[in-house]
Amino acid sequence: MSLMSVLTRDEAHARARLLDVHRYEITLDLTRGDETFDSRTVIRFTVRGKKKAADTFVELKPADLRSVTLDGKPLDPETLDGNRLPLTGLTPGEHELRVDAAMRYSRTGEGMHRFTDPTDGETYVYTQLFMDDVQRVFAAFDQPDLKAVFDLTVTAPEGWTVLSNGITAQRDDGTWRAATTPLISTYLVAVAAGPWHSVRTEHRGLPFGIHCRRSLAPYLDTDADEILDVTRACFDRYHEKFEEPYPFDSYDQAFVPEFNAGAMENPGLVTFRDEFVYRSAVTDTERQTRAMVIAHEMAHMWFGDLVTLKWWDDIWLNESFAEYMGYQTLTEATRFTDTWVDFGVARKAWGYDADQRPSTHPVAPENVDDTAAALLNFDGISYAKGASALRQLVAWLGEKDFLAGINAHFTRHRFGNATLADFIDNLAGATERDVHAWADAWLRTTGVDTLTPKVTRGTDSTYTLTVDHAGTRPHHITVGVYDRDPGDDQGHLTLRESLALDIPQTGDQPIGKRPALLLLNDGDLTYAKVRFDPDSFTTVTGHLSGLPDPLTRAVVWNALRDAVRDAELPPTAYLDAARTHLPRETDLAIVQGVLTFATTQIADRFLTPEQRPAGLTTLAALCRDLIRRTEDGDNPGLRLTAVRHFIDVAAHPDTIAAWLADGTVPGGPELDPELRWRVLGRLAVLGAVDADAIAEELSRDPSATGREGAARCRAALPEPQAKQAAWEAMFTTDDLSNYLFTATAQGFWQPEQTELLQEYVDRYWDDAVALAARRGPAIAEAAGRWAFPVHTVDAETLGLGERCLAEAAPIPALRRKLVDQLDDLNRALKVRNA
Repeated sequence: MSLMSVLTRDEAHARARLLDVHRYEITLDLTRGDETFDSRTVIRFTVRGKKKAADTFVELKPADLRSVTLDGKPLDPETLDGNRLPLTGLTPGEHELRVDAAMRYSRTGEGMHRFTDPTDGETYVYTQLFMDDVQRVFAAFDQPDLKAVFDLTVTAPEGWTVLSNGITAQRDDGTWRAATTPLISTYLVAVAAGPWHSVRTEHRGLPFGIHCRRSLAPYLDTDADEILDVTRACFDRYHEKFEEPYPFDSYDQAFVPEFNAGAMENPGLVTFRDEFVYRSAVTDTERQTRAMVIAHEMAHMWFGDLVTLKWWDDIWLNESFAEYMGYQTLTEATRFTDTWVDFGVARKAWGYDADQRPSTHPVAPENVDDTAAALLNFDGISYAKGASALRQLVAWLGEKDFLAGINAHFTRHRFGNATLADFIDNLAGATERDVHAWADAWLRTTGVDTLTPKVTRGTDSTYTLTVDHAGTRPHHITVGVYDRDPGDDQGHLTLRESLALDIPQTGDQPIGKRPALLLLNDGDLTYAKVRFDPDSFTTVTGHLSGLPDPLTRAVVWNALRDAVRDAELPPTAYLDAARTHLPRETDLAIVQGVLTFATTQIADRFLTPEQRPAGLTTLAALCRDLIRRTEDGDNPGLRLTAVRHFIDVAAHPDTIAAWLADGTVPGGPELDPELRWRVLGRLAVLGAVDADAIAEELSRDPSATGREGAARCRAALPEPQAKQAAWEAMFTTDDLSNYLFTATAQGFWQPEQTELLQEYVDRYWDDAVALAARRGPAIAEAAGRWAFPVHTVDAETLGLGERCLAEAAPIPALRRKLVDQLDDLNRALKVRNA
């Protein structure tokens, strides 16, 4: 059998011109053992045309293809070529294809993933069929613009519940039948089966449900009201925004194990990673993140599911829209009213970083030639940059015209497919502004514009502002003009005025007397890097925490972050700013975002080995300040954040080892499973625990997350045999699931263990390339993201990586991660050398 083939855009367009696909009847039998399940598919389709016979193919990736019949005539299963079964001599008219196969369960989160819960031994399966993984579950004409209706029947073990896109019911013969779907794309079909714990309700006449593993039942029940309240609030708000009603017959949300993404927008059955069912204490910002994902996936019911992209070059139409709408709707409809702060300080940085790498691409690329290339575009550009572009578009158009345009889009393309051109035409029909020119400037270009203020004094002692614009995009921004109160010794800044400014400017902007701070993009309505004039920078370093609005402070912190990454601000200066201003910060998202960047990027990568101990000392002192500030118990989220980061930067084991022995931080919090594994992981890095202590903790917490914690800790031990065992588990045996692979990789590389790990820097490249070729895109992505030697910041590592890209032919998913990682490594070198 030849290698699997990826679908090209030209092939998809040709097949869409040839076929109308009407209906799939899918029968799955999940009782056939631990390795495979049975899949029988009937596809009814029409070949267009009047006279000429045609050839095409159907896709599937079976363990065993038992039989195929076309219009009642058998086809030879041996003609299966990789993942393509040729269908030749198709005459115009209606046809019926029947396929009977055994399919393999997955342990990598692709296709039909199978998971056995170590807590209670219960087994669960669920599908993730995105891009081309439907072929792992049933035969399909697998492209988004060949929509069809789906009838699904599932045989499952006794005691299981089967969930799907439509309402499911168990029949007298014990099988489960799902209601027939409306027209949907193949990648949106979903099944989740197992002994689920379910909380069910009804809203606006529709059944709603949330589901998780039985071992997580107490934790889901604790948060059920919050999850369902957010779900109902977003559902109602979308019905106020959208003229098209929710298009499916039910709304289930299943929290599933070992899920590769945050969530997946399967119509009627959204699947989430079950880390969103919190076993341990979390901050309110983390609860907000869960709520945002709920809002994001629900937006997809309209943009992605009701109206679907025609080809994968328009993936941004799905993701950018859902990203923007998720944050905006959460702000409008729930108690989480500051979601744009978290977007600005955390999510947006993902877009900025991705857009400055060699792998950058336009929000709406024109060169997505095949599905392998498309898979690489699920990144910070398609999500965060695209959402930022839409936010700028709404600021420019006004929300009324924006909603009018998207409602026209829904009406014209409901249960069909649409392109960027369709979307822009529908927006243009709702406004007099030149949306087509905006789209060309924002969606067809790459890179990040930079805006720098220049302040000029006039003859009458008043000042004007000119913005130096490095870039090509138009921007509609707000400029914040801030003054210091001379009688205020607390460092507060007062907003004098907000100036609306269009860039490029048509003339200098008067600003009156010299302000203490001029802040471009105040309110964060556009996507651009901003810089400060010298006087404003002095104000920022001394009085950042005195800015009154958290979104304003988020813009400033992002500007400082960008300046560090661009080697314009020493990383130690960023740490000094954090040490000065975070103890007075009131917004938890900012605290989390700044500490994360300071720890994982500055301390772990940008500081030299000689500078790192001092950096860790600064961060530990900052965390101690935050812990002391929260001794009264008024801000448990801030205290939890400070405790977590103190553990992560601990240079000596004594304090955190005492916490672990006592089971609590003095004054709280008590060490729940997440904190215990975090402490144990850091102690493992420092060589202050052994394998016996890890085994003892695993016996205390034998859950799935406990297994991951133990794998992370074992890989972190500074012992040659521990490193060798971890490396073989990742790169040799192929036994690790996607989550256990990631946990092992997270523990393996540690900046404290550079000398011990040196031999593995050389081994990584060949081993990662071979692993990715064997195990496929999900593990390839994990190997490139988590198993890459990120802390080895030197020219030799950069050279090894460049040689790998030039000579070793890594599969696309790994190549993209390596390109990104090597660019980040090169950036870290420049920061160090600056």
